[in-house]
Amino acid sequence: MTSTLTISHLTKAFGPVRALSDVSLRVDPGERVALLGHNGAGKSTLMKVILGLIAPDGGEIAVCGSAPGQAGARAQVAYLPENATFHSALTGVEQISYYMRLRHVDPAGAMDLLDRVGLAFAARRRIGTYSKGMRQRVGLAQALIGHPNLLVLDEPTSGLDPVSRRDFYELLDKLAADGAAILLSSHALTEVEARTDRLLILSGGRLVASGTLPELRREAALPVAMHVTALNGYEPDILAALPDAIRVNGGLHLTCAQDEKLATLARISALRSKVADLDVIPPSLEDIYSYFSRRDGQ
Repeated sequence: MTSTLTISHLTKAFGPVRALSDVSLRVDPGERVALLGHNGAGKSTLMKVILGLIAPDGGEIAVCGSAPGQAGARAQVAYLPENATFHSALTGVEQISYYMRLRHVDPAGAMDLLDRVGLAFAARRRIGTYSKGMRQRVGLAQALIGHPNLLVLDEPTSGLDPVSRRDFYELLDKLAADGAAILLSSHALTEVEARTDRLLILSGGRLVASGTLPELRREAALPVAMHVTALNGYEPDILAALPDAIRVNGGLHLTCAQDEKLATLARISALRSKVADLDVIPPSLEDIYSYFSRRDGQ
């Protein structure tokens, strides 16, 4: 399979500041990839290089088979910034029709695009009356013009309410199912944890982690938490069998290393006549992100 986006040993500096250092990654057709990193990690610089807005100092990059900024890349790439801004005097349908004409796409489809992002009800209202979340949905509608093969999304759910966020990710799922590659930058770790295929973590301009959530969990080897709820009267017996456990929220909480998980579960299973419930809590994406960032000294 040919990757939609391929980057090899990319570097970019602004004077003495190394914004990107030896970054290599790929995004394949139909793949939803989350780009994570603290402020100043290099995410915005990387996106600007992909879009052809700034040139790298070194390395190689191919966007849909073309160099960034070339006509072949621009025709197949869509971008949604964190804070989308539009002409306040235009209606939603007028703004999208204008963008469609700029991209040589029939503007008759403007209402369909607004309907896809849940804005059909306000399509003929002036954008100046829209909330921030509604303006973000206008931005998403313009990003969908022309069936792009690569979507570059910078904090795309900023300003969206929980229902709109759910609808947004369902739309991304459909786009990915149709073959679009998606590179999404977000600080909302709980959102992307369950709705992306692969994770990239930038720190200090370097790519410090890349993989699926299970792969990063294995690499980080963070402790697994378990919460045991005892049957009435049996908590002292469970504490005696699990001396490292502590009382938390009406139950017993303990942690173990990844390679001790099965052995710990076996110990708890041996107490099953005294256990009412058991929750196994793997490291969250927030835990993993913190681990790789700290490992890099950030």
